[in-house]
Amino acid sequence: MTAPASTKGAPAAGEERVISVREVSKIFRPGGRPVSALARVSMEIRRGIITGLVGPDGAGKTTLMRILAGLMIPDSGEVNVLGMSAISQSLKVQASIGYMPQRFGLYEDLTMRENMDLYADLQGVPEESRPERFQELLRMTGLSAFTSRLARRLSGGMKQKLGLACTLIRPPQLLLLDEPTVGVDPVSRRELWTIVARLVREGGMTVLLSTAYLDEAEHCGEVIILHEGQVLGSGPPNDFKRQVKDRTFAVRAGGIKKRDVQESLAVTQGVLDAVIQGDSVRVVTETAALPDAATLLPGIENVSIQPVPPRFEDGFIAILRELRKGEGTKGSAAAVAPALAKNKANGDHIIEVRDVERRFGDFYAVKGITFDVKRGEVFGLLGANGAGKSTTFRMLCGLLPASGGRLLVDNTDLRHAAAAARSRIGYMSQKFSLYGNLSVRQNLHFFSSAYGLSGQRRTERISSVLEQFELSGYADTRSLDLSLGHKQRLAMACALMHEPDVLFLDEPTSGVDPLARREFWHRINELSGRGVTVLVTTHFMEESEYCDRLAIMSAGRILALGQPGDIKAMAATPETPEPSMEDAFISLIMADEQAGDSR
Repeated sequence: MTAPASTKGAPAAGEERVISVREVSKIFRPGGRPVSALARVSMEIRRGIITGLVGPDGAGKTTLMRILAGLMIPDSGEVNVLGMSAISQSLKVQASIGYMPQRFGLYEDLTMRENMDLYADLQGVPEESRPERFQELLRMTGLSAFTSRLARRLSGGMKQKLGLACTLIRPPQLLLLDEPTVGVDPVSRRELWTIVARLVREGGMTVLLSTAYLDEAEHCGEVIILHEGQVLGSGPPNDFKRQVKDRTFAVRAGGIKKRDVQESLAVTQGVLDAVIQGDSVRVVTETAALPDAATLLPGIENVSIQPVPPRFEDGFIAILRELRKGEGTKGSAAAVAPALAKNKANGDHIIEVRDVERRFGDFYAVKGITFDVKRGEVFGLLGANGAGKSTTFRMLCGLLPASGGRLLVDNTDLRHAAAAARSRIGYMSQKFSLYGNLSVRQNLHFFSSAYGLSGQRRTERISSVLEQFELSGYADTRSLDLSLGHKQRLAMACALMHEPDVLFLDEPTSGVDPLARREFWHRINELSGRGVTVLVTTHFMEESEYCDRLAIMSAGRILALGQPGDIKAMAATPETPEPSMEDAFISLIMADEQAGDSR
């Protein structure tokens, strides 16, 4: 992420602590089973900076946020916020801070202005002082033109900005933001960070922000890492980078798919992490020495290895990998390498989209889009919130009829034989759509029946996916009680019960931690290798590099279509000769918006 002006080392930052946490513990008992959310957590937050709270799914970030906001009482320990006890003086704390939870409670049938008035009432803001404050907040969030629009008609990014405006109606000394950028597109993410940075830089506000995007942690003054309810480390992002100094490299192998190179490197001894970045695979090694190409990728020619500067994410992943040593064993790269050399080109087109549109009354959610997807291809669909991605997915799955155009899946016309096409399709929706009160096994049983499986075949498939997705230990757990990462695993397992030819994944990694995202892409790579066609939407721009081809959508239209490198080349300028995918995405979206203003 390319952030706005950084607040690291800002002069406003003092040594005074606005939050002090000492030996805080919290245990929950879902289904009578004790689960430690926080275990003797101690930490401090300095005034006048942005502090990032990062950690894997289920680390305890939201629990800690709720305790700091005075909304939850810990089982033990001390919590001091702005000189007050968040336990015995919770109401005073709540009146002095701003807190924006993951799912901010906007009222969907009220307009933007009505929502702001409602929260002003709740915060006791006098009516005479509202117009000036509202005008300031609307200008800051860029929402001035939408005050009469119903909240349910806002895009995801606009809802987040409205939620932030409602939180700030009475300016707080301390702002707690619980994953404010999850599920919003890169343009909205950058806008939210611009707002937050300005609040700290110009208003002297202190911000504690939890995030699933590790690139955002780079722009915090300090970072606190939580894992399984414990603090693993804290300090400036550069402290974590230094831990992997001289251990980060870019690896390229000519003539072989980056995705296949990454899969091979991920199981190589001595490699802690391997992710696709641009036209190379970024590797973090266990030791500070230039790796040997013959050891990393035996039997592969034209391999280049170059040192690259470390990132915060590299240090974060190295810490987690070190903790999880012994939980599993890595395979040998030699077993994978032969498959790399045999890499085959994708086959015939399995999906054909021609001049497809979808209208809702007079509104066009999708406007005459055209593209093809090859068998075994990983095809990415990117776009800002409200661009039409999910609508396109629902039409391709046969869940929503097209208003016009032609849709073929494996030579089956979706406009005339949607049921037949659905039997070849697996679909994982953007929001968790399984049955919360059913166990993992019961959900698998239900979805396998819905896909027409029965008897021995159904029993075998349930047993197979429980093992494949490492859900056997949770088979009798209610899906409602699973962590987000395990919910996502279960949702993908349900989508694959009938072994479909085509799999649709609508933002499958939204909100899950970096290790879970790596696990998901490993599964996607395996499916593609077996000839399954995968269509995926994502707001993680680095994930788009794993796709064979991409389509970028805006306002229901396709702005760009091609391989990731081709799309990045479209955004290259003398100032930015090698743009990231996020740079390219934002450049294309902003150019389209400017063209729309002039049309």
